[in-house]
Amino acid sequence: MNDRHLVAARGFEPRIELVLEEVGRRIVGKEDAALAIICAVLAGGHILIEDVPGVGKTLLAKSVAQALDLSFHRVQATSDLLPADVVGVHIYDPEQRSFTFRPGPIFAELLLVDELNRASPRAQSALLEAMEEGQATVEGHSYPLPEPFTVLATQNPAEHEGTFPLPLSELDRFLFRIRLDYPSAAEEDRLLDRMSAEIRPAPLRSVLAKGEILELRRAALATHVAPSVRGYVQGLVRATRVHADVLLGASPRAGVALLRAARVWAYLHGRAHVLPDDIRALVPWVLGHRLRCRASTAEACLGEIVASLPLPRSAQP
Repeated sequence: MNDRHLVAARGFEPRIELVLEEVGRRIVGKEDAALAIICAVLAGGHILIEDVPGVGKTLLAKSVAQALDLSFHRVQATSDLLPADVVGVHIYDPEQRSFTFRPGPIFAELLLVDELNRASPRAQSALLEAMEEGQATVEGHSYPLPEPFTVLATQNPAEHEGTFPLPLSELDRFLFRIRLDYPSAAEEDRLLDRMSAEIRPAPLRSVLAKGEILELRRAALATHVAPSVRGYVQGLVRATRVHADVLLGASPRAGVALLRAARVWAYLHGRAHVLPDDIRALVPWVLGHRLRCRASTAEACLGEIVASLPLPRSAQP
């Protein structure tokens, strides 16, 4: 089967299919996670990967950045990390007799913040302005961040020593929260065969040219949403606020995020309109980290809400 037939069979937008194939040269499985990162980049959002060490979070982030031709920086969060270590500092230049700005790692198109919850609240706060407004302010001077700009943060949910829980205001700024999980037996066998003879894998080629990401973003965000589908999103979000086991429901920002992500998700799958199934597929990623529940998990509450709401009859233009 040639590449064109493969694209048609899988249904992805052709350029995105090429990106996934390139990432697949290094990453075994995890196609949904790679697609989630691409979706977040095109939607102008950020992504939190919550999983145990060693499942490929950092390698996946670097691989997607290389395939998309995005500049990539990595910050290892620690308890002594300072905001200046992230955003940068002004340095005095004795020859010029003036201060010059030395940008920090935040000035990248894809920023990986490893173990975000190990950074102090002060250091975590350095990301909030950047994630919301696309700029960083240092000593009263605001500097625009590159476009696109995506934060990919990780945290280990199984270890809590020396960590600082992420506040809801920060969690709400992440478009997605996903988990990679352990590979299947077949995937792990392929992983052992492919990676055990390598110390450092060779870099991937850039599939997209500079500027194509923003072109894809414009096209994706123009994907049609029928009024019935928009009403379905509103119904889901509002239902989280009245569910008996939910202490804190989804905000209006969550509804905007869900609909924006659904536009991109539909486009990535080669469609010109959003289906209710796109919404349902993204609900756990978009809303799961935004709810606070009494006894059940957020996933269980969302499952009940999704099951209780009827699907809209028509989604096509």
